[in-house]
Amino acid sequence: MFKRTLAFVIICTFLASTAAAQSKLQYPKPRRGNQVDEYHGTKVSDPYRWMEDTESSETRAWIDAENKLTNTYLSTIPQREKLKNRLTEIWNYERYSAPSKIADNFYIYSKNDGLQNQSVLYKATSTSDPGSVFFDPNKLSADGTAALSGSSFTDDGKLWAYGVAVAGSDRTEWHIMDVATGKLLPDTLSPNRQGGVSWLKDNSGFFYSGYPPVPKGSELKSNTFFQRLYFHKLGTPQSDDDVVYDRPDNKEYFIGARVTEDGQYLMINVGKGTEQMNMVYFKRLQADRAPIMPLITDLKNSYSFIGNDDDVFYFLTDRDAPRGKVVKVNVQPRIPKWEDVIPESADTLDGVDFVNNQFVLNYLSDARTKIKIYETSGDFVREVELPGIGTANGFGGKRKDTETFYSYSSYNAPPTIYHYDLKTGKSTLYRKANVKFDPSQFEVKQVFYTSKDGTKVPMFITYKKGIKLDGKNPTILYGYGGFNVPITPGFSIARVAWLEMGGVYAVACLRGGSEYGKTWWEGGSRLKKQNVFDDFAWAAKWLIANKYTSTPKLAINGGSNGGLLVGAVLNQNPGLFGAAVPQVGVMDMLRFDKFTIGWAWKSDYGDPTNAADFKAMYAYSPYHNAKPGTKYPATLITTADHDDRVFPAHSFKYAAAMQNAQAGNSPVLIRIETKAGHGAGKPTSKQIEEVADIYGFLIKNLGMQ
Repeated sequence: MFKRTLAFVIICTFLASTAAAQSKLQYPKPRRGNQVDEYHGTKVSDPYRWMEDTESSETRAWIDAENKLTNTYLSTIPQREKLKNRLTEIWNYERYSAPSKIADNFYIYSKNDGLQNQSVLYKATSTSDPGSVFFDPNKLSADGTAALSGSSFTDDGKLWAYGVAVAGSDRTEWHIMDVATGKLLPDTLSPNRQGGVSWLKDNSGFFYSGYPPVPKGSELKSNTFFQRLYFHKLGTPQSDDDVVYDRPDNKEYFIGARVTEDGQYLMINVGKGTEQMNMVYFKRLQADRAPIMPLITDLKNSYSFIGNDDDVFYFLTDRDAPRGKVVKVNVQPRIPKWEDVIPESADTLDGVDFVNNQFVLNYLSDARTKIKIYETSGDFVREVELPGIGTANGFGGKRKDTETFYSYSSYNAPPTIYHYDLKTGKSTLYRKANVKFDPSQFEVKQVFYTSKDGTKVPMFITYKKGIKLDGKNPTILYGYGGFNVPITPGFSIARVAWLEMGGVYAVACLRGGSEYGKTWWEGGSRLKKQNVFDDFAWAAKWLIANKYTSTPKLAINGGSNGGLLVGAVLNQNPGLFGAAVPQVGVMDMLRFDKFTIGWAWKSDYGDPTNAADFKAMYAYSPYHNAKPGTKYPATLITTADHDDRVFPAHSFKYAAAMQNAQAGNSPVLIRIETKAGHGAGKPTSKQIEEVADIYGFLIKNLGMQ
């Protein structure tokens, strides 16, 4: 009895000392300004507006203090270093991309030896040739923070345009290389939020999209408007580039273009925001001074160009088909006639490739990939047999190609690359990732749960086989739910460490994505955005009710729009979770449109100048709904100083507001990465450090052994 009493006293003393240690956490005390704005008769306080000047001495001092606090806290977690070592070990494996056939005589693929900060491009003469290094982005900067950000070869493979982004920025500088010699041409496009490069058939120049220059020193903050389509003629300075198409009537239009594979036409796409609704224009390239002709002149539906047979154009569209269909139109008649080629089905059509003179359709069936092949006549050819519940990507190539490649992965299946013979329909294993873990130990299942309003929502759950449904499993619930982006099963090497520790990983396919087509997206956007947060909260409740986990063992995670998701759901349900990790999130819903490309998100979130939109956004805006006196669970906010997509001040202001509001003992910390952006091109070393910090934080705060 004495031993049991002594043990009880020791445990209680330990818990008390731990709570006391956390309660002694002293947060920086940033100045609370008196900024107040009025929206539609409602006065809104914005005490940390000054943090939007991210380079001011006051903001930099706060950043330094926060990083010091976070680093000190994380350094006390004994498992952190072991975790980093294990992550480094399992990360250290050769990984490849599927090859792309550039011309008749060579292929390009990427390879990472294991711990290289950036993957290296290789050039091979055949599918059996291991090839040689073609381009090594690791040589662009000593610390690996410069990354390849865009690639476009000429049709004959003789020239290569490539973009370079520094420190994770969306701003890309383009260069031109002679493929045979490896020498750079003098042609360079200065850093800009450019669209991709599309070459003329004769290699004399290319089209690209870009914005007018922003004031020097504000490149990571300033709004970008009035995108234009330019033509660059090789051998001339960028200052001489012609404006091919622009829309001075609307500063928010996105303008992109591509040259058709046969070189006959320039297809121009004009859209607004992230609605994925667009207008279509075209121009004959073979005729001198041919005008730009309209084909679709309203923003009611999406039209994605697939390819053409001379004057007959093929598109993937959601016009009269919320889940997508393939249509064609002859552009020569005065009044073009549209015809269905492959009608809408019960599954969601996510993309179409045009190879072997056939359409390869990538469908989503309950968020899982299904591949079907059709003739241009619309006749069904076959379905491609895939290994299981997962995601297949690839199937690219030119129209004349009879071979293609695709990769398949799932939550417990590392990417495996297959060669696909389009003539026979045979898949052949090409490369398999040699990851240092045993996939057979883990299981992936798909469940369907009921959200608040009765909507059925799919969720994937991955865990070690033999799991006990006793409510004691540490669990990460991930979500995104926005911008018509589907969340499908995929492999993450970082996730292996979590699963090995006995963690459960759940992914909810929320409204706002495109898993079930246009209707599913619309059901989670603008005035219906709260549906996304309800879907996420009800996923958590399902996991708890079915004893996969419990509140003290449950963490929620998401990035970008998913960071907004985590912040909003955390604020609305502070007692439902044991921890939260919102990453690079959109946290101030009343000022998101003031920075960089944020204005484009109004199509998904709404416009604060609209009274109805304001009311909806203000009700869930994470920054404005951090309520003082609330006991929040352990929260680790992450952002990066070079994020020019979601301005880092979103996370700065939210962290300050949450620390000010916290009434409990659980930590509220912010991790601010330097020389990094929104996530793309992040060096391997920084990825490992970040994952080790996040998992270390969860180990400590979910009480993992």
